[in-house]
Amino acid sequence: MTSLNSHGLRFAFGTLTVLPVRVTRWDREAARAGMLCAPLAGLVVGVFAAVPGALLLWGGAGPLLAAVASAAVPAALTRGLHLDGLADTADGLGSGKPAEDALRIMKQSDIGPFGVITLLFVLLAQVAALQRLYAEGWAQGAVAAVASAVVARLALT
Repeated sequence: MTSLNSHGLRFAFGTLTVLPVRVTRWDREAARAGMLCAPLAGLVVGVFAAVPGALLLWGGAGPLLAAVASAAVPAALTRGLHLDGLADTADGLGSGKPAEDALRIMKQSDIGPFGVITLLFVLLAQVAALQRLYAEGWAQGAVAAVASAVVARLALT
């Protein structure tokens, strides 16, 4: 593994997860390599998301609880980064303001009504999809949890 690949992996895990990874390079090349490694970070997040869902099903819990656990883990492992970005985008676009004002709204640290509503429905949709798949079996739900985390990070590449 080249030094840049090592820095890329560290960059991906250090910026996209809460996992204790020491990022030592913050330049454009490391960031580029990190975004190319983002699906690997997604794979790890997805596996961590699938495990509690599968364990809950094996332990006798229903598919709804398994789905909620599998949807909650990525939010915790990413500091809600993707959810925060989604809420900011919804607030900015939903404001109906000119572009400059919408960007200002997106940069604010608070969350507005469009952000809340968007997060609510997106998380409900995630839980509903996972619940349906966990109802078919632990493997289907687990594969969906892993695949969704990987595919979501593929967008960064």
